[in-house]
Amino acid sequence: MTETSSYPTPGTTPSGRIGIGLELDSTHLKILEVLRENGRISVSALADRVGISRANAYTRFEALRAEGAIKGFTAEIDHVRAGLGITALIFVTVRQQMWRQFRAQLAQMPEVEYCAITTGQHDAMIQVRMTDVAAVHSLVTERLANIPAVKATETVFILDEVIKRPYILPTDGRPAPRRPAPEASGDGVPLGKMRFEGVSEGRAGLQRDKG
Repeated sequence: MTETSSYPTPGTTPSGRIGIGLELDSTHLKILEVLRENGRISVSALADRVGISRANAYTRFEALRAEGAIKGFTAEIDHVRAGLGITALIFVTVRQQMWRQFRAQLAQMPEVEYCAITTGQHDAMIQVRMTDVAAVHSLVTERLANIPAVKATETVFILDEVIKRPYILPTDGRPAPRRPAPEASGDGVPLGKMRFEGVSEGRAGLQRDKG
């Protein structure tokens, strides 16, 4: 996010800003919706999009940062253009007494984009992005397999990433408010609409006028 007046240094809490116990209201959520579309939007443009003053937008944005609702900003890249055209999910079964070693070894693998501890048949899910299938095979068979904490793995290649959102909000998925039906006027025609007479009726009226 950019602005002509610079923001405070990341990691510092501006004096007088809300930073503890912030309750998100509809305006906060609208700010997050706009930032999801464009994280580099200026404060002035953000204020216009949300429908609040520039000072209010700045104060609320800083409150979201201070509270930790906004953790930071980063660039989103096209992995295929960056040379990482293969994405795979690796499901891992971990030896239960060796979780600490598993976490430490995984942290040394820069190819790992995401890792989550899961329930079910496997203990963890790892997402990696690689240059080709051979690179994924090498990672699984030569590196993960050599970690004593790893008991077994199962690899699934992703064919297409259909939906990928930066983040979701509580307001996502809520139906849009329904507009009330237009009120009817006295002659049965809804307000805001026009009533047209048929061509034959118009011509009949003209003929009567001429007569």
